[in-house]
Amino acid sequence: MSHNKKPYFFQSFAIVVLSIAAFIGFKQVLPKKIFTESTTVNKNVVVDSLLLEAIEATDTIAVETDTITEEDIVFEEKHGVQFPTETFEQYKGYQHLVPLFQKLFELETTGEGKVRIAYFGDSMTDGDMIVQDFRSNLQEKFGGEGVGFVNITSESAASRSSVVHQFSGNWKTQSYLNVKNPIRPFGVNGHVFFVKHDTVNPVWIKYKAGGLKHMSKLNSPTLFYGQSGNEEASVAVINGKDTIVKKLNPTKRLNTLLLSSGDLKTLKADFIKADSIPFYGVNFDNGRGVHVDNFSNRGNSGLPISMFNTNLMRAFNDKLGYDLIVLHYGTNVLNYGSYNYKWYERGMTRVINHLKECFPGVAILVISTADKSTKYDLEMKTDSAVVPLAQAQKRFSIQSEAAYVNLYTLMGGDGSMVKWVEEVPAMANKDYTHFNYKGAKKVADLIYTQVINGYEQYKKLRAKSKPVEINDPEEPETENDSVILYKDSLHD
Repeated sequence: MSHNKKPYFFQSFAIVVLSIAAFIGFKQVLPKKIFTESTTVNKNVVVDSLLLEAIEATDTIAVETDTITEEDIVFEEKHGVQFPTETFEQYKGYQHLVPLFQKLFELETTGEGKVRIAYFGDSMTDGDMIVQDFRSNLQEKFGGEGVGFVNITSESAASRSSVVHQFSGNWKTQSYLNVKNPIRPFGVNGHVFFVKHDTVNPVWIKYKAGGLKHMSKLNSPTLFYGQSGNEEASVAVINGKDTIVKKLNPTKRLNTLLLSSGDLKTLKADFIKADSIPFYGVNFDNGRGVHVDNFSNRGNSGLPISMFNTNLMRAFNDKLGYDLIVLHYGTNVLNYGSYNYKWYERGMTRVINHLKECFPGVAILVISTADKSTKYDLEMKTDSAVVPLAQAQKRFSIQSEAAYVNLYTLMGGDGSMVKWVEEVPAMANKDYTHFNYKGAKKVADLIYTQVINGYEQYKKLRAKSKPVEINDPEEPETENDSVILYKDSLHD
């Protein structure tokens, strides 16, 4: 038996030697990026169909000469304020946030008024990550209580700490990520929800206030729902041992129902005979200060926003009154075989123009892709698609007159994700893509700081505005009758 083992040993040894030699030879021709990111969608991530269609059409888009990076960006005066000229590399676009800054100034100086922000994002903001801290920072400085608009159901409910969210399993959900022709138009959150006909099990939603500062109560819970011919529907609002039945009246394109006039700790609502009515979500806010709604969708590129129904969005805007829309995307746009993101620039330019039509007068803030690491030659490094995508996001921001935050550079630029993952304590997960709670708070602070820096510059420019004379048209023009106003107050 021992004599028979020797040939097998030498054969095995020879195979190992040949394998090593073959690997060394093939390594010279293998791509450096040996662990490419697959575009296969797993069960937790849905890559929106508009992104896939845009990628398929990439080859038909001609490469154009890029002149925007070579030209200075000169801003037009708005409300008496004009920010200094910026180069492409410097671009932040604070000028396009002047309407927002005016509202914040009113809040800070008088305590009156309110500001509302819609924060659209992908898995980076899943579970209210980043957004909850951004919201808290703003509410700490300018006032405001409440977590904002919350969906009827949510795939990230279990991981959200800013509000405890539960719901029955008999809801039908349609999302703009995977449905092009919904039964009813998508809400401002990109979803529409319907009760499933169930004669046995109740259809319900339940919310409980989280323990975060400024979000410790369910402030003035208000249900948002759409139009239907259903005249029998009602909602049983359960608060502790008390139950109040409220009738639904789905006669308008968008309807609201105040579920409680007070601030609650917990709220449950049973939906009775509510078939065919489109539901959107419940809003929680105290009506003063700043409120930030988190509209995150895993797998979203931002392109599905182009499917928003203009009339319904204007109805939402009438109810909620948005001053700023944040577009925080990039994770799902990286690594599709080309560094030419012209197709994405064009698509997102259309998205921003559509948002301005849906929400007249709203300011737009684009947040770039964060750093993301991929393995090259057995070492984790910044993915080669990150910088081209961030540059493309800056270009469509400039073209669309939107403000811009370069999250990649704020993190530290090249190689920063590796540091965020490997430092102690870590600020990002081992996928070298997503932040943990510590990192998410850091990102929120970075974004907030840039916005507030712009606001502080605005206040200095506002103070330097040259006064102009306005005369009372009803009285004869005399020197004493002149009224001095600052330029920026002419349009208030």
